[in-house]
Amino acid sequence: MLRPRYSPASELIHPQTQMIIHALSGQVVDLIQDLNGNHVIQKCLNHLKSVEAQFIFDAVGENCITVGTHRHGCCVLQRCIDHAVGFQKVDLIRKITAHSFHLVQDPFGNYVVQYILDLNDAAFTTPMCQGFQTKICELSKQKFSSNVIEKCIRCAEPHVKGMMIEELLDVEQLEQLMRDSYGNYVIQTALEFAPAELCVHLIEAMRPILPSIRQTPYGRRIMSKVSERESRLAAYTGRTSSGQGSPGAGPGSESSSVFNQPPAQYQPPNGSSGYQTPMYTATANYGPSIISPQPHRQPHRLSNPHHMHNPVQDNRQGYAGYQQQHQYGIPQTNGGNGSWF
Repeated sequence: MLRPRYSPASELIHPQTQMIIHALSGQVVDLIQDLNGNHVIQKCLNHLKSVEAQFIFDAVGENCITVGTHRHGCCVLQRCIDHAVGFQKVDLIRKITAHSFHLVQDPFGNYVVQYILDLNDAAFTTPMCQGFQTKICELSKQKFSSNVIEKCIRCAEPHVKGMMIEELLDVEQLEQLMRDSYGNYVIQTALEFAPAELCVHLIEAMRPILPSIRQTPYGRRIMSKVSERESRLAAYTGRTSSGQGSPGAGPGSESSSVFNQPPAQYQPPNGSSGYQTPMYTATANYGPSIISPQPHRQPHRLSNPHHMHNPVQDNRQGYAGYQQQHQYGIPQTNGGNGSWF
């Protein structure tokens, strides 16, 4: 693994700073995992120059799973991403991306991956999302990783978003996701943020399954999303998602709903085996903004709904609010019983 080249600036480090660096080197990971020691590392990140903090970036990069899956380490790793510059940041995020499949399934590690996605930099977001290819359905049915898949679908580049949603079109996997307590939220997000052309194929694939789940809580939410997206598609194209209009009938009526249209087999555009970016852009007026609020995402994944500062709470409330409650980003627990101060 390539390391940053030697810089003459390292010779200009103050002797007292060099003493601190020498004392802490080799103990970074142990300090990060300590209740008090992690504050020392964060102070170093706040006060040392980027070149002086290289020993911290090296340590967390080589041990990103150990650090990222720890309750204190996941916060320190995010601070490292904030303070790293240039090659330091690229190299650190590259190492995290290489272990993203493991991190997204962890109650703390998933926040590190989400933090990178929140940077909204395609150079970081695209490799991260592509690393989940062939595993989208598997991750969509897990408690923590499903949140990450939702965020990927919301913020990924159009061609990457299409690749991810295409994996959901397998009939057997799609039905399992629609019935799953976590996967159903991924389907709802896909319905909301899928490009128009691909959304039509997704709805058509869902149509045979909808009658069997319409009496379940998940089914009602999904049907509501289908109706909502059909309305937007109809307003944008002047027709229903199946291409057949019905004069005098609203988009959600029985006569115009996709529920009553014959199923169609999805064929990838341009005759290719994968999804290709169609002739539309992410800024078309038929789709919502990727930063639009998600009011339906509240309590269904809370480990303890009475303590809202728990970092394993529902990601749908956003990590920003959690960070605001913790000046140093360090959650505290009472004996590991899930009670938060």
